[in-house]
Amino acid sequence: MINTTNIALFASGSGTNVENICKYFKDNSQINIACILCNNPKAYVIKRAELLNVDFWVFSRENFNDKYLFLSFLKKKNVDFIILAGFLWLVPQFLIDEYPNKIINIHPALLPKYGGKGMYGDAVHNAVFNNKEVETGITVHYVNSNYDEGQIIFQKKVNIENDETPSSIAEKVHKLEYDYYPKVIEKILLKLKK
Repeated sequence: MINTTNIALFASGSGTNVENICKYFKDNSQINIACILCNNPKAYVIKRAELLNVDFWVFSRENFNDKYLFLSFLKKKNVDFIILAGFLWLVPQFLIDEYPNKIINIHPALLPKYGGKGMYGDAVHNAVFNNKEVETGITVHYVNSNYDEGQIIFQKKVNIENDETPSSIAEKVHKLEYDYYPKVIEKILLKLKK
């Protein structure tokens, strides 16, 4: 019998990383996308979840702070591992306690630079551009009770040329996310199985 790992994907926005991860694991018998969770009822990721035919839950701040409600939903879906893919809320301590070293996030910069509250999306790329950085990249890290401060698992760098703009920087970083995040997830999950 194949031991399947069930993943919950958390997102707040358009969900391009969510879709990329779902497609990457589509035919993987060991890794299953059990559900997509979203805290923003207007987010396009909800539409993506429908198109991908994956169960989803749009939850409120109140739901998120309700330990028993939230954990019972995850238990019902047999969730073993949580992946943040553009999720903007701070993860509550009860979730970190329930899933120790089983919640990871991707950040669109080379942490510890350009991390913390409010540092996501264009805010990060603008800061990188304004500070005339010569390189940027992605960081995959475990989630703890502070924004972007969990143990780093993986980083990948990309050079910034003289003629770059914040949007061309963003494009390079997105490409790294799509290329590497699913592979890093797979590596972590396969290691857990051993």
